[in-house]
Amino acid sequence: MPIHDQGYRRYAGERARTGTGWIVITRAGIRTMFSKRAFLGLLLLSWAPFFVRAVQIYVAANFPQTGELIAVKADTFRQFLDQQQTFVFFVTVYVGAGLIANDRRANALQIYLSKPLTRAEYIFGKLAILMTFLALITWIPAIVLLIVQIAFAGNFTFFANNAYLFPAITVFSFIDIVLAASTMLALSSLSKSSRYVAILYAAVLFFTQAIYGVLYATTRSSGFSWLSFSANLSQVGDAIFRQRSTYDTPLPVAFLMIVVWITASAFVLERRVRGVEVVA
Repeated sequence: MPIHDQGYRRYAGERARTGTGWIVITRAGIRTMFSKRAFLGLLLLSWAPFFVRAVQIYVAANFPQTGELIAVKADTFRQFLDQQQTFVFFVTVYVGAGLIANDRRANALQIYLSKPLTRAEYIFGKLAILMTFLALITWIPAIVLLIVQIAFAGNFTFFANNAYLFPAITVFSFIDIVLAASTMLALSSLSKSSRYVAILYAAVLFFTQAIYGVLYATTRSSGFSWLSFSANLSQVGDAIFRQRSTYDTPLPVAFLMIVVWITASAFVLERRVRGVEVVA
Protein backbone atom coordinates (compact mmCIF):
# COMPACT_ATOMS: atom_id res chain seq x y z
CA MET A 1 0.00 0.00 0.00
CA PRO A 2 1.55 3.34 -1.01
CA ILE A 3 2.25 5.83 1.76
CA HIS A 4 1.44 9.43 0.81
CA ASP A 5 3.46 12.32 2.15
CA GLN A 6 1.54 14.08 4.95
CA GLY A 7 4.08 16.82 5.42
CA TYR A 8 3.60 20.60 5.33
CA ARG A 9 1.33 22.03 2.65
CA ARG A 10 0.55 25.64 1.90
CA TYR A 11 -2.96 26.78 2.84
CA ALA A 12 -5.01 26.93 -0.34
CA GLY A 13 -8.20 28.45 1.08
CA GLU A 14 -9.30 32.08 1.24
CA ARG A 15 -7.80 34.25 3.93
CA ALA A 16 -10.21 36.40 5.94
CA ARG A 17 -9.42 40.09 5.94
CA THR A 18 -8.17 41.37 9.26
CA GLY A 19 -9.98 44.16 11.08
CA THR A 20 -13.41 43.29 9.74
CA GLY A 21 -14.66 41.04 12.54
CA TRP A 22 -16.69 43.88 14.01
CA ILE A 23 -18.94 43.87 10.93
CA VAL A 24 -20.26 40.41 11.83
CA ILE A 25 -21.09 41.55 15.37
CA THR A 26 -22.78 44.72 14.14
CA ARG A 27 -24.78 42.94 11.44
CA ALA A 28 -26.02 40.29 13.88
CA GLY A 29 -26.94 42.89 16.50
CA ILE A 30 -28.89 45.05 14.05
CA ARG A 31 -30.72 42.02 12.67
CA THR A 32 -31.65 40.92 16.20
CA MET A 33 -33.09 44.33 17.11
CA PHE A 34 -35.12 44.56 13.91
CA SER A 35 -36.71 41.20 14.74
CA LYS A 36 -38.30 42.68 17.89
CA ARG A 37 -41.75 44.17 17.35
CA ALA A 38 -41.60 46.35 20.45
CA PHE A 39 -38.40 47.96 19.22
CA LEU A 40 -39.84 48.53 15.76
CA GLY A 41 -42.77 50.28 17.42
CA LEU A 42 -40.34 52.50 19.33
CA LEU A 43 -38.52 53.39 16.11
CA LEU A 44 -41.77 54.28 14.37
CA LEU A 45 -42.80 56.43 17.33
CA SER A 46 -39.44 58.20 17.29
CA TRP A 47 -40.18 59.36 13.73
CA ALA A 48 -43.48 61.02 14.74
CA PRO A 49 -41.79 64.42 15.33
CA PHE A 50 -40.30 64.17 11.86
CA PHE A 51 -43.73 63.92 10.23
CA VAL A 52 -45.01 66.80 12.36
CA ARG A 53 -42.09 68.97 11.25
CA ALA A 54 -42.59 67.86 7.63
CA VAL A 55 -46.19 69.08 7.77
CA GLN A 56 -44.98 72.35 9.27
CA ILE A 57 -42.49 72.81 6.43
CA TYR A 58 -45.17 72.03 3.84
CA VAL A 59 -47.65 74.52 5.30
CA ALA A 60 -44.99 77.23 5.68
CA ALA A 61 -43.90 76.76 2.05
CA ASN A 62 -47.39 76.69 0.52
CA PHE A 63 -49.27 79.07 2.79
CA PRO A 64 -47.06 82.11 3.41
CA GLN A 65 -49.95 83.90 5.09
CA THR A 66 -49.38 81.79 8.21
CA GLY A 67 -46.54 84.22 8.96
CA GLU A 68 -44.04 83.70 11.73
CA LEU A 69 -46.26 81.25 13.60
CA ILE A 70 -44.93 78.17 11.82
CA ALA A 71 -42.16 79.69 9.71
CA VAL A 72 -39.18 77.42 9.18
CA LYS A 73 -35.97 78.86 10.57
CA ALA A 74 -32.49 77.56 11.26
CA ASP A 75 -33.34 76.88 14.89
CA THR A 76 -36.23 74.64 13.74
CA PHE A 77 -33.68 71.90 13.13
CA ARG A 78 -32.05 72.54 16.49
CA GLN A 79 -35.43 72.22 18.18
CA PHE A 80 -36.11 68.99 16.30
CA LEU A 81 -32.89 67.42 17.56
CA ASP A 82 -33.76 68.57 21.08
CA GLN A 83 -37.13 66.83 20.78
CA GLN A 84 -35.38 63.64 19.72
CA GLN A 85 -33.39 63.47 22.97
CA THR A 86 -36.28 61.66 24.67
CA PHE A 87 -36.12 58.94 22.03
CA VAL A 88 -32.32 58.91 22.20
CA PHE A 89 -32.67 57.99 25.88
CA PHE A 90 -35.16 55.15 25.30
CA VAL A 91 -33.34 53.71 22.27
CA THR A 92 -30.01 53.88 24.13
CA VAL A 93 -31.49 51.97 27.06
CA TYR A 94 -33.39 49.45 24.94
CA VAL A 95 -30.51 48.64 22.59
CA GLY A 96 -27.43 49.34 24.66
CA ALA A 97 -28.15 48.04 28.17
CA GLY A 98 -27.51 44.41 27.29
CA LEU A 99 -24.86 44.75 24.58
CA ILE A 100 -22.01 43.67 26.86
CA ALA A 101 -23.94 42.78 30.03
CA ASN A 102 -25.67 39.86 28.30
CA ASP A 103 -22.34 38.54 27.00
CA ARG A 104 -20.85 38.76 30.48
CA ARG A 105 -23.82 36.95 31.98
CA ALA A 106 -23.45 34.13 29.44
CA ASN A 107 -19.64 34.11 29.78
CA ALA A 108 -19.49 34.81 26.04
CA LEU A 109 -16.54 37.20 26.22
CA GLN A 110 -14.16 34.27 26.49
CA ILE A 111 -15.70 32.81 23.32
CA TYR A 112 -15.60 36.10 21.41
CA LEU A 113 -12.02 36.92 22.32
CA SER A 114 -10.72 33.36 21.87
CA LYS A 115 -11.31 33.74 18.14
CA PRO A 116 -9.22 35.97 15.84
CA LEU A 117 -11.13 38.98 17.14
CA THR A 118 -9.45 41.80 19.02
CA ARG A 119 -10.97 43.71 21.92
CA ALA A 120 -11.07 46.81 19.75
CA GLU A 121 -13.10 44.99 17.09
CA TYR A 122 -15.48 43.59 19.70
CA ILE A 123 -16.04 46.98 21.33
CA PHE A 124 -16.41 48.80 18.01
CA GLY A 125 -18.82 46.15 16.74
CA LYS A 126 -21.04 46.60 19.78
CA LEU A 127 -20.69 50.38 19.62
CA ALA A 128 -21.67 50.42 15.94
CA ILE A 129 -24.95 48.65 16.74
CA LEU A 130 -26.10 51.39 19.09
CA MET A 131 -24.67 54.21 16.98
CA THR A 132 -26.55 52.94 13.93
CA PHE A 133 -29.91 53.11 15.64
CA LEU A 134 -29.15 56.47 17.26
CA ALA A 135 -28.23 57.89 13.84
CA LEU A 136 -31.53 56.53 12.57
CA ILE A 137 -33.46 58.78 14.95
CA THR A 138 -31.21 61.88 14.97
CA TRP A 139 -28.95 62.55 11.99
CA ILE A 140 -30.98 60.80 9.28
CA PRO A 141 -34.39 62.40 9.99
CA ALA A 142 -32.79 65.83 10.49
CA ILE A 143 -31.00 65.62 7.14
CA VAL A 144 -34.16 64.34 5.44
CA LEU A 145 -36.04 67.31 6.92
CA LEU A 146 -33.51 69.62 5.32
CA ILE A 147 -34.08 67.90 1.97
CA VAL A 148 -37.85 68.12 2.49
CA GLN A 149 -37.55 71.87 3.06
CA ILE A 150 -35.69 72.29 -0.24
CA ALA A 151 -38.23 70.12 -2.07
CA PHE A 152 -41.31 71.94 -0.72
CA ALA A 153 -39.77 75.40 -1.18
CA GLY A 154 -38.82 74.60 -4.77
CA ASN A 155 -35.56 76.50 -4.48
CA PHE A 156 -32.25 76.55 -2.60
CA THR A 157 -32.72 79.98 -1.01
CA PHE A 158 -33.18 78.72 2.54
CA PHE A 159 -30.33 76.24 2.21
CA ALA A 160 -28.00 78.86 0.69
CA ASN A 161 -28.77 81.29 3.52
CA ASN A 162 -28.19 78.56 6.11
CA ALA A 163 -25.47 76.48 4.49
CA TYR A 164 -23.99 75.71 7.91
CA LEU A 165 -27.01 73.57 8.81
CA PHE A 166 -25.74 70.40 7.14
CA PRO A 167 -22.37 70.37 8.96
CA ALA A 168 -24.08 71.57 12.16
CA ILE A 169 -26.60 68.72 12.11
CA THR A 170 -23.84 66.23 11.30
CA VAL A 171 -21.39 67.39 13.98
CA PHE A 172 -24.00 67.74 16.73
CA SER A 173 -25.58 64.36 15.92
CA PHE A 174 -22.14 62.72 15.94
CA ILE A 175 -21.27 64.18 19.35
CA ASP A 176 -24.69 63.22 20.72
CA ILE A 177 -24.44 59.67 19.38
CA VAL A 178 -20.87 59.03 20.52
CA LEU A 179 -21.54 60.45 23.99
CA ALA A 180 -24.67 58.37 24.58
CA ALA A 181 -23.30 55.18 23.00
CA SER A 182 -19.92 55.21 24.72
CA THR A 183 -21.45 55.95 28.13
CA MET A 184 -24.02 53.19 27.82
CA LEU A 185 -21.48 50.66 26.55
CA ALA A 186 -19.15 51.42 29.46
CA LEU A 187 -21.99 50.96 31.96
CA SER A 188 -23.03 47.73 30.21
CA SER A 189 -19.54 46.34 30.82
CA LEU A 190 -19.87 46.89 34.57
CA SER A 191 -22.72 44.47 35.21
CA LYS A 192 -24.25 41.19 34.11
CA SER A 193 -27.78 42.58 34.44
CA SER A 194 -29.18 44.71 31.61
CA ARG A 195 -31.89 46.04 33.94
CA TYR A 196 -29.29 47.27 36.41
CA VAL A 197 -27.37 48.90 33.54
CA ALA A 198 -30.52 50.71 32.41
CA ILE A 199 -31.00 52.03 35.95
CA LEU A 200 -27.36 53.16 36.07
CA TYR A 201 -27.71 55.07 32.81
CA ALA A 202 -30.90 56.77 33.97
CA ALA A 203 -29.18 57.62 37.25
CA VAL A 204 -26.26 59.24 35.43
CA LEU A 205 -28.58 61.49 33.44
CA PHE A 206 -31.05 62.41 36.16
CA PHE A 207 -28.64 62.56 39.09
CA THR A 208 -26.22 64.91 37.34
CA GLN A 209 -29.14 67.09 36.29
CA ALA A 210 -30.50 67.03 39.85
CA ILE A 211 -27.14 68.15 41.29
CA TYR A 212 -27.08 71.06 38.87
CA GLY A 213 -30.69 71.88 39.73
CA VAL A 214 -29.91 72.07 43.45
CA LEU A 215 -26.89 74.31 42.85
CA TYR A 216 -28.89 76.54 40.53
CA ALA A 217 -31.67 76.87 43.11
CA THR A 218 -29.06 77.80 45.72
CA THR A 219 -26.88 80.19 43.72
CA ARG A 220 -29.28 81.31 40.98
CA SER A 221 -26.42 80.83 38.55
CA SER A 222 -26.23 78.37 35.64
CA GLY A 223 -22.44 78.37 35.85
CA PHE A 224 -22.54 74.88 37.37
CA SER A 225 -24.26 73.37 34.31
CA TRP A 226 -20.98 71.57 33.51
CA LEU A 227 -22.01 69.06 36.18
CA SER A 228 -25.02 68.01 34.09
CA PHE A 229 -24.65 65.35 31.40
CA SER A 230 -27.41 66.81 29.23
CA ALA A 231 -26.60 70.48 29.90
CA ASN A 232 -23.09 70.09 28.46
CA LEU A 233 -24.54 68.62 25.28
CA SER A 234 -27.08 71.44 25.08
CA GLN A 235 -24.37 74.07 25.54
CA VAL A 236 -22.25 72.62 22.76
CA GLY A 237 -25.33 72.31 20.56
CA ASP A 238 -26.14 75.99 21.00
CA ALA A 239 -22.66 76.91 19.77
CA ILE A 240 -22.79 74.53 16.80
CA PHE A 241 -26.16 75.91 15.66
CA ARG A 242 -25.11 79.51 16.34
CA GLN A 243 -27.78 79.98 18.98
CA ARG A 244 -27.63 81.99 22.16
CA SER A 245 -26.14 79.92 25.00
CA THR A 246 -28.66 78.50 27.44
CA TYR A 247 -26.17 78.32 30.32
CA ASP A 248 -23.38 80.50 31.69
CA THR A 249 -20.80 77.73 31.56
CA PRO A 250 -18.00 78.60 29.08
CA LEU A 251 -18.17 76.55 25.88
CA PRO A 252 -14.63 75.07 26.29
CA VAL A 253 -15.60 73.77 29.74
CA ALA A 254 -18.78 72.11 28.43
CA PHE A 255 -16.88 70.55 25.54
CA LEU A 256 -14.11 69.38 27.88
CA MET A 257 -16.66 67.62 30.09
CA ILE A 258 -18.01 65.75 27.07
CA VAL A 259 -14.48 64.67 26.17
CA VAL A 260 -13.96 63.56 29.78
CA TRP A 261 -17.15 61.44 29.68
CA ILE A 262 -16.10 59.74 26.44
CA THR A 263 -12.51 59.21 27.63
CA ALA A 264 -13.67 57.77 30.95
CA SER A 265 -16.00 55.40 29.07
CA ALA A 266 -13.12 54.25 26.87
CA PHE A 267 -10.98 53.63 29.96
CA VAL A 268 -13.73 51.55 31.61
CA LEU A 269 -14.19 49.49 28.44
CA GLU A 270 -10.45 48.89 28.18
CA ARG A 271 -10.39 47.59 31.75
CA ARG A 272 -13.59 45.55 31.68
CA VAL A 273 -13.59 43.87 28.27
CA ARG A 274 -11.16 41.02 28.67
CA GLY A 275 -11.14 37.40 27.59
CA VAL A 276 -10.38 36.29 31.16
CA GLU A 277 -11.77 38.40 33.98
CA VAL A 278 -9.05 39.30 36.44
CA VAL A 279 -10.19 39.51 40.06
CA ALA A 280 -8.09 41.92 42.09
